[in-house]
Amino acid sequence: MDQSMQNRSKNASCDRRDFLQSAGAGLCGLAALNWLQSARAANSKPRNIVFILSDDHRYDFMSFMEGAPAFLETPNMDRMAREGAHLANAFVSTSLCSPSRASILTGQYMRNHHIVDNQRPEPEGTVFFPKYLQQAGYQTAFVGKWHMGHDQDDPRPGFDYWASLKGQGEYFDPVLNINGTHRKLEGYVTDALTDQALTWLSQERDAEKPFFLYLSHKAVHYPFQPAPRHQGRYANAEIKRPDTMANTERNYQTQPHWVRERRYSIHGIDHMETGPYDDDPVPSFDALYRNYCETVYGLDENLGRVIDYLDESGLSDSTLVLYMGDNGFELGEHGFYDKRDAFEESIRVPMLAYAPGLIEPGTTVTPLVQNIDVAPTLLAAAGVTAPAKAKMDGGSFLPLLEGKTAPWRDHILYEYYWEWNFPATPTTFAIRDERYKYIYYHGVWDLDGFYDLETDPHERHNLINVPAYQERIEAMKTQLFDEMEAGGDVSIPLRRPQGERLDQRKNHR
Repeated sequence: MDQSMQNRSKNASCDRRDFLQSAGAGLCGLAALNWLQSARAANSKPRNIVFILSDDHRYDFMSFMEGAPAFLETPNMDRMAREGAHLANAFVSTSLCSPSRASILTGQYMRNHHIVDNQRPEPEGTVFFPKYLQQAGYQTAFVGKWHMGHDQDDPRPGFDYWASLKGQGEYFDPVLNINGTHRKLEGYVTDALTDQALTWLSQERDAEKPFFLYLSHKAVHYPFQPAPRHQGRYANAEIKRPDTMANTERNYQTQPHWVRERRYSIHGIDHMETGPYDDDPVPSFDALYRNYCETVYGLDENLGRVIDYLDESGLSDSTLVLYMGDNGFELGEHGFYDKRDAFEESIRVPMLAYAPGLIEPGTTVTPLVQNIDVAPTLLAAAGVTAPAKAKMDGGSFLPLLEGKTAPWRDHILYEYYWEWNFPATPTTFAIRDERYKYIYYHGVWDLDGFYDLETDPHERHNLINVPAYQERIEAMKTQLFDEMEAGGDVSIPLRRPQGERLDQRKNHR
């Protein structure tokens, strides 16, 4: 990023801080921000929109990122960052498939949309933002993994075209519900979903209407299965295990007790690698890691197919492409291979935008953005204002993509509710600003978390009991609960147990 862009980003940060302070901070500031951006959206020229979502793709597994595996190749993601924008500090409000997808589609925190686990479909009456695009004259299409309710694949309101996997779907020869009729497709799921999306774009949509395409990939969800043509691509790659993966006193002496105990649960490293007599279906860590990277490579390849089609068809100049992951994923950090918790690798996601003529090439957006901001942003790009009854918690970051000075938040909130199906991770609430993170754990007799991300980016040292930080910890804790109470009901919903309970754990060695 050149000096002028750095100065512009710095000025925007100052303006954001001043705005939030003058508006009362937190959600009060975002309410005013939403009003300003809604007014702007009403006067914007509509653009075609392609939103591409992946599953479990962590924020730093793109080859242009510092810290990415040296062998990993993501040329198309690199191209999007080089010719478009990289949103370098993108987060989810809940690191779990269904709640995160609901937050993307409603612009709301989980406590407001009430989709709290992967077992059940969305509550009756839930409205997703594509409906507002549809009402404004857009032709809308959904292709891929819906995953709100394991057994649900039926068409949802707001989409003119529907092609959905049931639940998690399959990596090979997937069955799609295409506008109410089930059809089995041959081949690898990431290729097949991209084929379906490109067919709709090139042959089936109404060329006279602006369009919104939501392409939702299964990849790179566990069990990580690359396309056969990519299997073994990284077989000889050296795997660098994260420092916090080691089961040492240094890694765990200040952490909450549940963090170490989770190593032995279904999502822990010491559940995975216990020996040949446990008959555990999970492969070795190195094999898991390589399969993940090979699956990311196939995802990137298909992302490039969409970008290439838009360029070759001449649609790029009138289209905004936004790519992101639905949540992060730990690959050994703290002894985990999963998400759900509030550590960085779990809550941070990749986010890239491509829109020639709208976004200056090489733009880096550094403010903290979240999945709750996607709906307001895409509506703003379409020049559509959501009705007040939508009660979106997020705001539009479209001005930031355009390189404009805009008021913005200086922190994010996070929430996760304990699941009967996966009981190793407690209910979690967190607040994270540009340097510090406070994590509150509910329902367990344990320590909370407080981390200085500037001096300890890997969150190895929990500072929750350090006297010098007590004033800041109390201030962040108060702010967390003040904003949650101001933004909606913070009661934790109780759901009837449903589905399989994966509560196995291995004994300590």
